[in-house]
Amino acid sequence: MIETSERFRRVAAAFTERVDAVPADGWDRPSPCPDWTAKDIVFHLSQTAATFLGRVGVELPAAATQTDDPVAAWTAARDTVQTTLDDPAIATREYDSPMGKTTFEKSIGMYGVGDVLVHTWDLARAVGLDEHLDPDEAQRLFTLLEPNDEMMRKGTSFGPKVEVPDDADPQTKLLAFTGRHP
Repeated sequence: MIETSERFRRVAAAFTERVDAVPADGWDRPSPCPDWTAKDIVFHLSQTAATFLGRVGVELPAAATQTDDPVAAWTAARDTVQTTLDDPAIATREYDSPMGKTTFEKSIGMYGVGDVLVHTWDLARAVGLDEHLDPDEAQRLFTLLEPNDEMMRKGTSFGPKVEVPDDADPQTKLLAFTGRHP
């Protein structure tokens, strides 16, 4: 549990740096995610947090879901996820998911950290900020996703893979795998 909590804390801190650096006129800029603005990225992460938290009986504060303030939305979502990860009684609570029985901690470790990681790049690209991602997390996520290539293409989460050299760095491989043009 400590590992997932620390991974989330580290990746969320990097996303927070980008959120805090978005200029006032940057929230409506288009992102690499089709039909999404920079603000939409933040609200997507808040909604995803609400979904995972709801499965273990935790609600997000209204600031995360009922505001036009992306900074407040992200802060509330981030803090609620972190607090939940740091509480062993809730973090290890089991629930049924489409993939079988799991826990909040496992869900965030497998999906939540990666979602924040990739969207850190999306937000940075949308508003011209530092696009560098944690290389260990980029490698971890790429290693997790790559064997599931066919399944990952069935939904709407990823576009077609972008070809990159075999010796590309982990971030480039991950972004290209998810259909982004690094």
